[in-house]
Amino acid sequence: MSTRPLDPWEQAYSDFETPAQEVAKFESRLRTLGADRLVSTSEILEICCGRGNALVAWQRLGYSRTVGLDWSVPLLQAYRGDAPRVAGDIRRMPIVDDAFDVVAVHGGLHHLPSLDDLDATLREVARVVRHDGRIIIVEPWSTPFLTVVHAVSRQMLARRLSKRVDAFERMYELERTTYDAWLARPDAILSIVRRYVEPICLKRGWGKLMLLGRPVTRR
Repeated sequence: MSTRPLDPWEQAYSDFETPAQEVAKFESRLRTLGADRLVSTSEILEICCGRGNALVAWQRLGYSRTVGLDWSVPLLQAYRGDAPRVAGDIRRMPIVDDAFDVVAVHGGLHHLPSLDDLDATLREVARVVRHDGRIIIVEPWSTPFLTVVHAVSRQMLARRLSKRVDAFERMYELERTTYDAWLARPDAILSIVRRYVEPICLKRGWGKLMLLGRPVTRR
């Protein structure tokens, strides 16, 4: 993998929270969804894995057979661990069919440019996950809590007082086109998700959609 500097969004993402904070966040979410109770030998693909902290969270839950995929080589190179990493587009994954027991994504789908791209990505997820596998999706969701968070992060005083708030707002400013479009279309998004994922556990709250499901039976 050739290297390049972090782009502005990647830098804001790196400034938002420490690796330890992100690992703890991911581990908590996975436990909430019951992912800590899956078969311990499951082969897990984490897409949009960034700097790989979800891979660390999975390993802390006892899963050693993990692979990360992301388009950003600099973020992949920031990972400190022994899990294999793949550079690639989630809409056209360089992965064979039926390769994984679990495919997970933490906050990557809302970066996609369109609903067609979301459909293409979930079609790929359904292709690479085994028929009896599991799919995990965690993404931003429009809730009162998220509205308050954004109201605070727009305040210059809050940004001056908190580097984390400033990093959050920088991320938002750099991704607001796709982010706002994502938040504005919950029904359309869930309709696409349900084409490919049958929910087992679905939670909406605290600014997040959290879903654990099984792949829809292929026809």
